[in-house]
Amino acid sequence: MIEEGDKVMVCVSGGKDSYALLDALVRLKGRAEINFDLLAFAVDQHLPNFPRETLIRHFEKIGVPYLIEEQDTYSVIKRKFDNPRQYCSLCSRMRRGIIYRVATEQGCPKIALGHHMDDAVSTFLINMFYGGRIKSMPPKLLSDVGEHVVIRPLIYMREKELARWSRAMGHEIIPKLCGADDRVRREMKEFMAKLDRESPGRVYNIFRSLGNVVLSHLHDQNIFDFINLKPRDTSDT
Repeated sequence: MIEEGDKVMVCVSGGKDSYALLDALVRLKGRAEINFDLLAFAVDQHLPNFPRETLIRHFEKIGVPYLIEEQDTYSVIKRKFDNPRQYCSLCSRMRRGIIYRVATEQGCPKIALGHHMDDAVSTFLINMFYGGRIKSMPPKLLSDVGEHVVIRPLIYMREKELARWSRAMGHEIIPKLCGADDRVRREMKEFMAKLDRESPGRVYNIFRSLGNVVLSHLHDQNIFDFINLKPRDTSDT
């Protein structure tokens, strides 16, 4: 995911996952046999009571270069939607646009996000149950315009493992401040928790299936030529 000479922008929200991601990459930088640079990055979206100083204190404590971009996207979203349940989609798109722009300005071709195994599995289930498609979060993703590679170094870890790490490190967790409730993703998390309780190992198997795809046994004619399938001629054998 990280190569010699990379400059990696590490997106930090103040949640347990992004704190753990930054911890891991700072430690990796000190031990790796390759040279790379890190830039911790956060977006101040003018959410109510956003604890900017908490992030600054953390960045300075671990000694990592950082940048906090101030963009009042929260006011824009509130003007467009009355129901907080509608915030997440637009907020995510606006934040992603800011991240890509700043990554270009800072000369960071790699962007590290704190998504973990639970995120990948829940995204897969949401796309399947509600979108009628097979799609998830890959460990590496080329941006649509091709300027950046998004990496997810924590993708093989469970959320509960990151929670234990964050508690052990005493991170000052920033709670969700916008009041939005992503009902669908919450339902998926509850479903996965039920699987963990009643069928241990099922979440891991779902995750493994994302890297063990048999295209000829699915139905997408754009990636497998079902129309021109013909039996092999064995008359000469």
